[in-house]
Amino acid sequence: MGPLSLPKQDRSRATRQRLLEAAVACLAERGWAGSTVSVVAERAGVSRGAAQHHFRTREELFTAAVEYVAEQRSAAVRGLLPQVQLITGPTRTHMAVGQLVDLCTGPLFRAALHLWVAAANDAALRGPVTELEARVGREVHRMAVELLGADERRPGVRETVQGFLDMCRGLGLATLLTDDSARRERLVKHWTAVLGDLL
Repeated sequence: MGPLSLPKQDRSRATRQRLLEAAVACLAERGWAGSTVSVVAERAGVSRGAAQHHFRTREELFTAAVEYVAEQRSAAVRGLLPQVQLITGPTRTHMAVGQLVDLCTGPLFRAALHLWVAAANDAALRGPVTELEARVGREVHRMAVELLGADERRPGVRETVQGFLDMCRGLGLATLLTDDSARRERLVKHWTAVLGDLL
């Protein structure tokens, strides 16, 4: 069934989805300055008019993209849980650490970073970005605890998991500028040992 044979509501939903995916991809590749409604519409394969039918302003489009990024990042973490929970011991810790580092160095996180920077200078974005990032941060922390099999009732565990997640975000930031894969591998080994000893 081709796109034109879909019911109108489904076509509209599919167009909106393409615009959100294109907005995230543009942010990840071009940053805020290079991500205009026209650029996003072209990447999504729709007219600027169709884009403005769904999102009246640039801020509205990228605010919706913030929500989309948050949902996709959360879904990515949730998707890791079943495969990691089947494993125990150091192998589980190494897999969980690697997966969480990958999540913070991939395109979804890169798009989120660009949104954070844009929100720091744009009052229309600041509120939605701050609110969503706080929610996503709590969820990622909770899921990291599950992935690692951590017991936060033990002293120092919560702070160590949070410190690890902060390090992951730092790696994501560094990856914007350089290929940090060699350093990333060393840090995955180091944090696997640190978390393995503590947990």
